[in-house]
Amino acid sequence: MPDVSVVMPSMNEEGTIGVCIEKVLRVFAEQQLDGEIIVADNSTDSTPEIARSLGAIVITPEQRGYGNAYLAGLAHATGKYIVIGDADGTYDFAELPKFLQPLLEDKADLVMGNRFGGTIYKGAMPRLHQYIGNPFLTKLLSWLFKIKISDAHCGMRSFTREAYEQMKLRTGGMEFASEMVVEAAKQKLLIAEVPINYYARNAPSKLHSFRDGWRHIRFMMLYRPEPFLFFPGALVFLLGVLLSLTILLRGNVETSHMHSLIFSSILVIIGFQTVATGIIMKAYAAVQGIAEKEGWIKKLLDYHSLEKELALGIGLLLLGLTFGLKVIGTWVNTGFGSLSEITTAVLAMVLAAVGIQTIFTAIFLSVLMLREERA
Repeated sequence: MPDVSVVMPSMNEEGTIGVCIEKVLRVFAEQQLDGEIIVADNSTDSTPEIARSLGAIVITPEQRGYGNAYLAGLAHATGKYIVIGDADGTYDFAELPKFLQPLLEDKADLVMGNRFGGTIYKGAMPRLHQYIGNPFLTKLLSWLFKIKISDAHCGMRSFTREAYEQMKLRTGGMEFASEMVVEAAKQKLLIAEVPINYYARNAPSKLHSFRDGWRHIRFMMLYRPEPFLFFPGALVFLLGVLLSLTILLRGNVETSHMHSLIFSSILVIIGFQTVATGIIMKAYAAVQGIAEKEGWIKKLLDYHSLEKELALGIGLLLLGLTFGLKVIGTWVNTGFGSLSEITTAVLAMVLAAVGIQTIFTAIFLSVLMLREERA
């Protein structure tokens, strides 16, 4: 087993791959390390040929994507310590010893590079990323998962083989960077940061600011839907219910509060659907093993019964239809003239909508739970 495995994803990096590999080999020689270099490559240029000529192991991932490239490369890594970093020249592999020292001294299980602690050279990072995107996503991830880090999306990192096996990484896109930090925190691994320099690329960047940023947020939302969906949805739902009750208790709905009642009813429906979406996302994460099955989601999934929830949803739907038929009956009896049944009509709409939402949420949860129910 080699001491160190260095894994580099690459796609058309013929101008920088050679320099990156040579720097790694120089560190191996200076530090007297037995190491291997694995290049996960999807290039159409001469990148793989250059890498092989310098002694690197070149593998071709079956699927494209930042995370998929790393997962493919890591599957071939055999070293006790693993270092990952992009082969585009933005990271200086001469700084490799910084990433190995905390691991060798048992001071960390995962070592993260901190670009904001070093020098970010002109053109290396767009201002949008440097001053808004990266700081915001880092603070959001730190707050959600109670982690103290300064640069959650630095691409140069190191970790022990045991840490890698514990993290159980799976995402195939840019969210791979967030997943590693979240999984490390989840497994209570020791995380250290080292300041590094960040250099400008020689070729155009392959990053997509908003799409990649959304993938990070979407991943965090899957792990922690409560602050994104559940709590805001519950707040909107309760606000709608309280506003509706206030309007109904004041009376004169048809003459002076009709529009407010319609608005409050919409809040009820939106809030309920947002909460239901949060429950589905949390259930999916728990069933798939992405997040722990504990707390309120464990109680909900243990209680979950398609029959009970279908009965509740159908009951609400039938009640809504009953009120709706009452309104239609009144309309027929008046000779299809004008009506003053706005309160009953809105109540019918809300009950029917919430009933249908309950039915489909129950069905979707049951589909998610099929594997566990069979077990």
